[in-house]
Amino acid sequence: MASDRTKNHPADCDVTVQLSECGRTDAEAVFDALDHVFEGCEDVAPAPLPAAGPEPTVWTATFDSSAHSGEPVGPPRISAPLEATLTGDHHAVAEVEKALAQLFEVRSTQSVPGEHEKEARLLLAPR
Repeated sequence: MASDRTKNHPADCDVTVQLSECGRTDAEAVFDALDHVFEGCEDVAPAPLPAAGPEPTVWTATFDSSAHSGEPVGPPRISAPLEATLTGDHHAVAEVEKALAQLFEVRSTQSVPGEHEKEARLLLAPR
C-alpha cells in the first residue's frame, strides 16, 4: 500500500516486478511475500476477479527497495515455477533479487544491464 514514505522516495529505489506463467494465487503469494520485505509503492493485491474471461498473463507490482519493512516470513507456497522480470536501478534490482533468493529457489535466465537500469529475468520455484 502506498504511504507517505513511499510517495516521497527516490525513484531509483523502485523495482517493477512482473510475473508471468502463473495464476492469481501464485502472483498474490509472491507479491505478499515481497510486501513483507519491502513497502509496496502501490497496492500489490491483484485486481478483483473479473466476472468472466481469462485472467491477465502478466501480473505487475512496484516495490521500494530502500523501504525494508521486515524479513521474509518463510517461503510462500506457489503451485509451480514462474517467471519474474525485475526492472530498475542496478542496486535496487540486486536488493529485490536477494530477497527473492531467501524465499524461492531462483535461477537467473537472463540479465540485461543498461546504463542506468537493469532488467533481470528469473525463474522462481517453490522451496
